[in-house]
Amino acid sequence: MDQQRVAVVIEDEEDIRSLLSTVLANAGFTVHGAATGAEGLRLVRDHEPLVTTLDVNMPGMDGFETAKRIRTFSSTYIVMLSARTEEIDALQGLEAGADDYIAKPFRPRELRARIDAMLRRPRHRVDIAPTAGTDPIAEPALPTNWLEHKGVRLNRDMRIATLNGQDLELTRSEFDILADLLAAGRRVRGKSDLALMLRGERYTGIEYVSDSDARAIEVHVANLRRKLGESPANPQWIETVRGVGYRLTA
Repeated sequence: MDQQRVAVVIEDEEDIRSLLSTVLANAGFTVHGAATGAEGLRLVRDHEPLVTTLDVNMPGMDGFETAKRIRTFSSTYIVMLSARTEEIDALQGLEAGADDYIAKPFRPRELRARIDAMLRRPRHRVDIAPTAGTDPIAEPALPTNWLEHKGVRLNRDMRIATLNGQDLELTRSEFDILADLLAAGRRVRGKSDLALMLRGERYTGIEYVSDSDARAIEVHVANLRRKLGESPANPQWIETVRGVGYRLTA
């Protein structure tokens, strides 16, 4: 990872901010704390953290707006924390750009485990510089490890996805879901399978996947379809298998 283990904690309650800082420091992070969204934005821009924790209910700029603004310039992993436990709040957090949404009060061990799971997933994108002696303008040869379906191309190692040659600006979750579906082809990937994949786990039959996890997958797929420019009613790339999950179109 290019970034060192730096974290930013954006939380207006001092005692919770101190607890989060301690948990992250014990995990090996250098931690910077902020009491407001505006201050947190400055810290994220200045320190380029690997992980950012973000409270939802803050005075002034709330967590949802802060997450959206962070996403305009940073690919930091965002963990949103809130006492608001309604499903719509979690979905709103994911749509704003959060990678995970944890209800307060939280267990420090759970927070640590979720962050560890996120860090097992690759970063969003790696920019590849041209090698010495090559023409930087010439079209590079297509590597063999690309996945492709109807004009959508994806390279897991390079963390690049394109549609008809144009870059797709995807979140980590959207990228990983698209990669999983492209690799599966016409095999159906259930919502539980995709949720566990995003958590860095494999399905063995004993893992617990909540309704909220399944709804989060629906939100990610809806956002992915929107960025691809397709209609769920007439899909060109991803079709819904009702009651089960998703697969590539024929």
